Amino acid sequence: MLAVTAALIGFFAFVIMRVTTPQMTTLFTDLSVEDSSSIIKDLERQGIQFEIRNEGSIIMVPKDKVTRLRMKLAEGGLPKGGGVGYEVFDKSDALGTTSFVQNINHLRALEGELARTIRAIDRIQAARVHLVLPERPLFAREAPEPSASIVVRVRGSLEAQQIRAIRHLVASAVNGLKPQRVSIVDEAGQLLADGAQSDPDQQIGDERRTAFEKRMRKQVEDIVSSVVGSGRARVQLSADFDFNKVTQTSDKYDPEGRVLRSSQTREEQSMTADNNGQVTVNNELPGNQQNNGVAAKDQSKKTEETNNYEISRTTKTEVTEAGRVNRISVAVLVDGIYTKNDKGELAYTDRTKEQLDRIAALVRSAIGFDQKRGDQVEVVNLRFADAPSTTPIAEPSGFLGMLQFTKDDVMYFVELGVMMLLGLVVLFLVIRPLVKRILASDEVAAAISGVLAGPAASEEAAPATQPLLPSGAASAIDVATIQGQVHAQSVHRVGELAERNPNETVAIVRQWLSESAK
Repeated sequence: MLAVTAALIGFFAFVIMRVTTPQMTTLFTDLSVEDSSSIIKDLERQGIQFEIRNEGSIIMVPKDKVTRLRMKLAEGGLPKGGGVGYEVFDKSDALGTTSFVQNINHLRALEGELARTIRAIDRIQAARVHLVLPERPLFAREAPEPSASIVVRVRGSLEAQQIRAIRHLVASAVNGLKPQRVSIVDEAGQLLADGAQSDPDQQIGDERRTAFEKRMRKQVEDIVSSVVGSGRARVQLSADFDFNKVTQTSDKYDPEGRVLRSSQTREEQSMTADNNGQVTVNNELPGNQQNNGVAAKDQSKKTEETNNYEISRTTKTEVTEAGRVNRISVAVLVDGIYTKNDKGELAYTDRTKEQLDRIAALVRSAIGFDQKRGDQVEVVNLRFADAPSTTPIAEPSGFLGMLQFTKDDVMYFVELGVMMLLGLVVLFLVIRPLVKRILASDEVAAAISGVLAGPAASEEAAPATQPLLPSGAASAIDVATIQGQVHAQSVHRVGELAERNPNETVAIVRQWLSESAK
């Protein structure tokens, strides 16, 4: 009885303590050793119960205190993020610090702050930043460019837009750093950004094409699904982009639009006398006068006029930016129509050509179809492999809709159910057999005491049975025979009880022997 009582007290004490223990939830995850140590020290100082998991990187606290604890720890600057930020200058002595130490501390603080900012991005668990900020050498015309390298640990994979955002974030925070000089590596050693000159342009082009295709595909899916039903259409869209930047200049002259700009007139006149072919010194002298008075025989006159006109000209410069859509191809696969037949089964029916033409017209309008550009739209009706479900999922409403249990609540109820089940198992399989065994031993002890009490008990029992007998037969029955039968039945019953419970029988006999000795 003492052992059973102690076992029951211990079991129910364990169940009560387990049920009354507050539900634990996560306070912080992915903590560094320094942050975990500081948080644990603060929780011990406040006397708050906590649990440590995953080698100290996860700290669990009671669920009803998690919000207040996060606000309290944030007031003290915890967690710090496993890196040193600008708080390195809070406790530094500026008077006894050299410029070299100040520059190192500034570099450490800048790297730590950038790592904390990068960790705030979705899917990034941890980040480490290394900056190279070279000093400009003396008597050098060109200063070396700074560079940066980043190592990140991510959940899943990063998108191209997120990688480009990290590069521009770091480049904007460091003076003189270009995004092309930032390299990013993940925890598996995979190079996410290698810093190539053409890499940013290519990434921008891919992101633009992907975003355009995603937006157009969603528009087509929305308009087609509203006709054929949700999940009964599949859309694939491909866009051909031209990322070449073209600059074109053209000049146009108008011959009708003339304006006189300048005019120049030149007039020449000459006269030649007849000397009969004689060559003399007198004829060659300037101011020669003929003695004979004969008039000149040759006379010439020439007039020249030059007019300059301005003709109107139109100069046109066209700059075509990169990212022109050359062609769009759309493939739309729609399911048929399902109707119930006389047996209540779903029967498949193909859509008519008129319906397909209407769907194709809607798709062309949605994508801005241009036949000159070479766009293609194909709408095909085929039966899908999976038939639509006929039983809609009933969402809880009313009182059941208010019972929105979280995962932690479900696990807590499951734990309570397991504890109750274990309690019932212990009650029926352990406690009940022990109680029956104890009661059976008391019955055996009472039976043996009654048998060994002597003839007095039988004599007292005989009169009790005599009234049950008929009055005519009582005189014919021998009293000795009845007493013998009673003794025989009692001895047989005692023997059976002793065989079934030998330990209790020995205990009772020893008790009698000890009482006789006294």
